[in-house]
Amino acid sequence: MRKILNSRILWAILSLLLALAMWSYVAGLNADEFKRTFHGVRVELVGEDIIRNSRDLVVVSMDADSVDVEIVGPRRVVAALSRDDLVAQVDVSRLTQASYTSQPYTIVFPDGTDASSLRTSSKTPETINFMVSLLTKKTIPVRGSFEGSLAEGFTAETPAFEPSTITIYGAETYIRDIEYAWVTFGKDNVSQTYVEETGFALMNADAEECSASGITFSTDVIKATLPILQIKEVPLAVNLIEGGGATALNTKVTIEPESIMLAGDSALLAGLGRITLATIDLSDFAVSFSETYPITFDEALQNLTGEAEARVTVEIVGLETKTFVVDSGNITCTNVTEGYEAEILSSSITVVLRGPADRLSEVRAENIRAVADLLDYKNSVGTFMPEVRIYVDGFTDIGALGDNTISVELKRTGA
Repeated sequence: MRKILNSRILWAILSLLLALAMWSYVAGLNADEFKRTFHGVRVELVGEDIIRNSRDLVVVSMDADSVDVEIVGPRRVVAALSRDDLVAQVDVSRLTQASYTSQPYTIVFPDGTDASSLRTSSKTPETINFMVSLLTKKTIPVRGSFEGSLAEGFTAETPAFEPSTITIYGAETYIRDIEYAWVTFGKDNVSQTYVEETGFALMNADAEECSASGITFSTDVIKATLPILQIKEVPLAVNLIEGGGATALNTKVTIEPESIMLAGDSALLAGLGRITLATIDLSDFAVSFSETYPITFDEALQNLTGEAEARVTVEIVGLETKTFVVDSGNITCTNVTEGYEAEILSSSITVVLRGPADRLSEVRAENIRAVADLLDYKNSVGTFMPEVRIYVDGFTDIGALGDNTISVELKRTGA
């Protein structure tokens, strides 16, 4: 027995018999015809781009997007297939006109499959029915909304979309009800201009979303921008030129409105501490002054308050006025050009002084001087009316109101 088990000839014979048995089994599998039904095989159109680009045609209203097929072939090959491996292809590349049509389909097997050993014994349905329509296009606006929140102290302008319109392509029945493309974008606590690239939904006139099936677009992405501006309350003010005995201490200034809300770039607002409406000379009026001024600021900023003008009222508090006559003895000229002389023709002028009542009572006419500066007249010859500056000697808290002039004749010396 040991000699038999150790015999090489015996083992060679056994190996040959085993190989023959395995070959017979495999051959039997390949020879054994196997039938299997695959449900829900995906339908795929081939050549849509050809009829779209060269003939302006598009497939719509396909009556089935899947089919059931029965495949017959060697058990080993058929058993290895699944529904997802198969595709029912409909070739539409040869269609030339808009019509309702019925087309056959071909079952395509995955790469590496011995398709020559397989056949389709039945199909349900036998053909695919669909409508071929003319391709139409429509340009629609892009609209949308920011769905987020802004940081405190900031405001947003109207969102901008790029492109502002898109073109949609498809069968007329698919696109006729579409009115606009709707974009939603955003995030929370936004404090600077926010930009987002996003998709969109197709909407009808009733703001209902439409199906995008069978429709293509000139773009799939919209760039949405939300411009963000900083908000700042800026006070309104006036510059005061002290004079006529009045200073800021005895002046009451009222401005309506007191401030406005501006929105704009933070760099512009950072350097804006106030808006100056006007410069007011306190010597130009006796008791009160009122005027309306435009509110002006950088054109890059926006006025959220909406008021374009401000009413300014200035009142002098605690001061009185008194009228004096200055005679020719207290009227003089300075800075007369060399070689010229100035003859004062005015015998007197009337001036109004303002100051505290008790101080005004102490002023005498001889305390008041009127001085005309002729520096700007240079080589002028003739009769002129220069302004004079009023000095009240010994009274620094009293000043003259308004503009005062005298009549002067200028002539060359010896003329």
